[in-house]
Amino acid sequence: MCTNDTHLLPAYASKRKHRSKPKVQIYGLTRRRCEAEEGRDMQLKNIKLYLENQSIIEENEKLRKQANLLHQENLALMSEFRKKFSH
Repeated sequence: MCTNDTHLLPAYASKRKHRSKPKVQIYGLTRRRCEAEEGRDMQLKNIKLYLENQSIIEENEKLRKQANLLHQENLALMSEFRKKFSH
């Protein structure tokens, strides 16, 4: 008995088998491209968030300095007030 029965299959059957391989390869390639795009999207989001965080930190420092100056000014005014009205 012959183990190679491909001569019994219709002509289109062998073509279908051959066509299915590229579909799998294309699916894998598409999947890899999709994963790569997702990775790039994630990197872009991370960069945007990092820059936004840096901006928030800078603004926070400016506000902290301004609050410190206002506190010092408040202490000076309170001292003047006490001197004026302590009599």
